[in-house]
Amino acid sequence: MLAAAVAAPLLDHRGLDLEGAERITYRLEQTFRYDYDEPVQSLRQRLVVVPPERHGDLHRRHHALTVHGVDAAPVERVEAGGNTVVDVHVGRVERHVEFRLTAVLERVTGTGTAQVPADALDDPRWRTPTALTTPDAELTAWAQRLHRTGEAPAGTAARVCAAVHERMTYRFGVTGTRTTAAQALAGGVGVCQDYAHVVLALLHELGVPARYVSGHLLGQGGTHAWVEALVADGDGAAALPFDACNGRSAGRTYVTVATGRDYADVAPTSGSYVGPPTGRLRSTRRLGVVDVVAAAA
Repeated sequence: MLAAAVAAPLLDHRGLDLEGAERITYRLEQTFRYDYDEPVQSLRQRLVVVPPERHGDLHRRHHALTVHGVDAAPVERVEAGGNTVVDVHVGRVERHVEFRLTAVLERVTGTGTAQVPADALDDPRWRTPTALTTPDAELTAWAQRLHRTGEAPAGTAARVCAAVHERMTYRFGVTGTRTTAAQALAGGVGVCQDYAHVVLALLHELGVPARYVSGHLLGQGGTHAWVEALVADGDGAAALPFDACNGRSAGRTYVTVATGRDYADVAPTSGSYVGPPTGRLRSTRRLGVVDVVAAAA
């Protein structure tokens, strides 16, 4: 099965009944290539691109990350929060280094919503603003207008998602990875990570624990971002996904890679090297469906 999934052609997901499927198999292919005008030393790269072994009903069945252009072995580890991180250390890069990922994932109906321990509801990481999500006066005032006494956290998260979707306009190239929620809201434009940061700022102001999600969306060319609101669920807590950029819950066209406080926690690639600042990054990404099993009638 895995060999077939790695080599199978991608299907047109637009013609598939993903919501009614019992099982969905996805293949993710991603590359990151750094080119340098002259040799660089002591490259230290951190990659957050491998989906977790399991996130709710999404299961990682296979993955391989390889390094090209240099002689280096990637070292994989799972952080305390559950994210898979790959570290690559290289003494010298002559002209380029490239990282290639292939992963096969399977979504299995009935295996559950993403869960977190009950103490996550009070974890400061999911309640405290960061440098990217600290609210200004406008965000604070907006949160006050959105407040509804006695509303369940899931309802608040859904309303906030809809409100941010309505107020902001998607525009590429205006904001960057260091743009704050306050700056994005002031401009009224941004990309998915800006939408997510604004939602996080509002939810934290409203007392709803929430976290940033980095992942992928079928039909989109690059990495996507959304938010998970953490709500009580039995003896634990559930992570409910909301995509303000598209104004909806994140469903079966979404693949989660990592969760954190904001973009800086889960940037797909980051690192350092010794040498002139001439590095140029090129990346590709392809996510598709390779198999769908319909639910039994």
